[in-house]
Amino acid sequence: MPKLIIPCPTGQVSDGYHTFDELYEHRCLLMVALMKAHPHIAWRSLQHDDGSSEPGWFVAGLRLPTGEISYHLPDSVWPLLDGSGVSTLDRAPKWDGHTSTDVLARLRRWLEAPASSTSNPPPDHAAPR
Repeated sequence: MPKLIIPCPTGQVSDGYHTFDELYEHRCLLMVALMKAHPHIAWRSLQHDDGSSEPGWFVAGLRLPTGEISYHLPDSVWPLLDGSGVSTLDRAPKWDGHTSTDVLARLRRWLEAPASSTSNPPPDHAAPR
């Protein structure tokens, strides 16, 4: 696919409705809302499984029956999870190598599953970087 490179801050690029910065903030807040709605399968950590970290970011995930999903989220949303019942881990679970495509597929399969089958977490999978 051809690329169009425009010299400007990426976050300010818009489709005419939203900027990348807006869409990223939506994604972050929607992940926090999903975690708060399902705290029994949600976790957060300031460190990756190997003890490394990214300044200004933390790792957050959900252990879905369809597989682990996770994202890096900005530290600014950490307090939104305080007192929610979401597990705070010393280190994130070992990352299973899932990609953005895997996350979308796992989320879709989870959403498409009958309600009775979506409440049990899968075996302990990993967290991405």
